[in-house]
Amino acid sequence: MTKNQGTPPGQGPVSPQPASTPSADTAPGLTIALVVVLTGYALSIVDASIVNVALSSINDDLHGGPAALELVVSGYGLTFALGLVLGGRLGDAFGRRRLYAYGLAAFTATSALCGLAPTIEFLVTARLLQGAAAAMLVPQVLATIQAATEGQARARAIGMYGATAALGMVTGQVLGGMLVSLDVAGIGWRSVFAINVPIGLAALLAVRRVPPTKADAKPRFDPMGTVLFGVTMVCILAVVVAGPDLGWPRWLWSLLAVAAAAAAALVRVERALEARGGSPLLSPSVLSDPGMRRGLAAMVPFSAGFGAFLFVYALVAQGHFGLHGLASGGVLTPFAAAFFVVTLFTPRIAAALGRRIVTLGALVQALGLLLLALTVGLGWPHPSLVLVLFGIGLFGVGAALTGPTLFRTILADVPPAQAGMGSGVLVTSQQMATALGATVGGTLYVSLAGALSTVSAAVFVLALLVCFAVTVLMISLKLPDPG
Repeated sequence: MTKNQGTPPGQGPVSPQPASTPSADTAPGLTIALVVVLTGYALSIVDASIVNVALSSINDDLHGGPAALELVVSGYGLTFALGLVLGGRLGDAFGRRRLYAYGLAAFTATSALCGLAPTIEFLVTARLLQGAAAAMLVPQVLATIQAATEGQARARAIGMYGATAALGMVTGQVLGGMLVSLDVAGIGWRSVFAINVPIGLAALLAVRRVPPTKADAKPRFDPMGTVLFGVTMVCILAVVVAGPDLGWPRWLWSLLAVAAAAAAALVRVERALEARGGSPLLSPSVLSDPGMRRGLAAMVPFSAGFGAFLFVYALVAQGHFGLHGLASGGVLTPFAAAFFVVTLFTPRIAAALGRRIVTLGALVQALGLLLLALTVGLGWPHPSLVLVLFGIGLFGVGAALTGPTLFRTILADVPPAQAGMGSGVLVTSQQMATALGATVGGTLYVSLAGALSTVSAAVFVLALLVCFAVTVLMISLKLPDPG
């Protein structure tokens, strides 16, 4: 990693770093720093899903009830999504390594609290705090990569970031099922949280190997922008998270009008603040960059499709075929393997194809989803396992070609001084779209399965995901080449 302290070109000299700072020319230094930051990121992603398979055991032990168990899952996602942009901005102001260390320490401590929870109320509170800690550390990962690397080193690092995100989502449920089944040290469900503690502590011991980066001029606090952004996010998240459980009442939909009004006010406030030379929470000039704007437009259907696929797959695998934990996760092995292998070559492919790599990835994803739809529709109730695995593998290949390249495109022209803000916006969009995709896909599947049949519902959702992939393909035709 380089010694760039986050100064945009033309705004003054770069502050010198201590001699101990890892250099971009030192492969071991780059590797260790990347492993450290990706470790914290992996923990945050895995913890979004690892608890799912432990809910029954938690209910038996703490007697929480459906509403409380829902908060154990969704509470983490709520505070995580709410705090990402602010966490990125704080990293720009006070140093990304410092905020990463604070966030990782808090995440490790709150994981321990989750594992020690004596009551369901305690566990819900600890999960809310754990999500807030994740929001502090996660934006620093991409921001550090963006501010401290360039060229092929950045492409490789972002590729590994994308692999970590995808593999974390897939392996969380598998790892949770394994830990609960093994009943490590006789602590049952508590092991899904306890496992974070030694891993987090190990990463904390090595955090000094991460290069310190921040904006030379500390951004000022933007209270009005922060409040308006928070209102917008809370209203949208309330609809996405609570809608399925509450049955989509009319009053819940009214929150979208509140969100729209708050978002419109946010745009006006941020533009006015930037025009006065202030430090908006969300920089309009950065967000209006073609790479950022079009990349986010493609990221939303890409992430929504991914979230819907994983959620509906779990419903079909566990509800119809009776697969649980390790078994249902094992069927996703082709996705994980294909994604990881292709990610290793994505920088070279991107260098040769430019933005067309996203077009290729979306096309491969669409073909994989079409194969799955035909296999399920024509082979139900016993579809060919070989064709299912092959279709899932194609889906993984397409995701590996598309995801990391979109990350690079979105962040390509973000000034290093605003890398935290840019990465916060990116991850927030990714998380929101993933949650929205899971909600919409799950609701459609359950509704259609009740009205028609399981196979019709599964095929319909897969066809919808093909439409998402085609949308990404169409947007990719106007994307700038990744930086």
